Amino acid sequence: MNNIKGSLILLLVAFIWGTAFVAQTSGAGAVGTFTFNAARSIVGALFLAVVIIIKNVLDNWYSSNLAGQSDKISTEAGFCGNNSGKVISTENGSRLQTWPLGAGIICGIVLFAAMTFQQYGISVYPQGVAASGRSGFITATYVVMVSVVSVFMGKKMHWITGVSVAGCVAGMYLLCMSGGVSGIYLGDVLVFLGAICFTIHILVIDKFSSADSMKMSCIQFMAIAIISTFAMIFTENVTFAGIKAALIPILYAGVLSGGIAYTLQMVGQKYAQPSVASIVMSLESVFAVLAGWIVLGELLKPKEIMGCVLVFTAVILAQIPGMKKGDTK
Repeated sequence: MNNIKGSLILLLVAFIWGTAFVAQTSGAGAVGTFTFNAARSIVGALFLAVVIIIKNVLDNWYSSNLAGQSDKISTEAGFCGNNSGKVISTENGSRLQTWPLGAGIICGIVLFAAMTFQQYGISVYPQGVAASGRSGFITATYVVMVSVVSVFMGKKMHWITGVSVAGCVAGMYLLCMSGGVSGIYLGDVLVFLGAICFTIHILVIDKFSSADSMKMSCIQFMAIAIISTFAMIFTENVTFAGIKAALIPILYAGVLSGGIAYTLQMVGQKYAQPSVASIVMSLESVFAVLAGWIVLGELLKPKEIMGCVLVFTAVILAQIPGMKKGDTK
């Protein structure tokens, strides 16, 4: 059942990212790409740091109480219980103090590149071009890239997963590109480079799946914040009015889309296979369209509805290989 557990977690991630699309678009209209990424990353890192501190305090309190109870029980039984308490406290403290610095920095560098290419690519589309549809479909190509790269890395891909990948891509096309393609723009190239970086990011996280997810995510956003801030200083004109106008989008993107979603992504990928994880997270575009329909009153066309059905079907098919193998991950 681990594969299903991971998929459900990643489904929540896709929902958060999809509903955050409006916030990201609004923020991009008020501040530059690096400014927005720096601000949301700072918010995300601070949020995670607070959560980690609270978690550590609660864990230490629990360990102290457990150690005290163990000492009491051991003493009443006629044994020296101090060793038992110390072992529990020391092991837990050692685990809590371990920060995956290298893993977090590597993930942060890759994610910085992905976020920058995608956000800047969307911003340079000409007026009148369906930027969200084009960028959504192009970004979704990382679904295929993850599966293909995983095969070259020695991981077997079940034929049903291959079918689900094809169905997902077809669904994303109908959902995001129903208006057709009228040429290749600079934004297309930049967003595609972002998709390549997202592919690398997913595979890198899979390599560091044994690390503390929350701490690695916190370090990741600290790295993005530092790099984006330097880039912002040398390339963009930052104003207080712009920051104020983008405050709500920044908070939403930083806390939910950043601090919470990226941490859940790391947790979910500990249980789900990379190819399955990428397919589930591709539902981000589905939720973005649905959120636009519900919140903004945008109506779905028949092709877009068909795309939603295909993508959801692909997600269901992606679970079958894991179930047949006994769900070993």
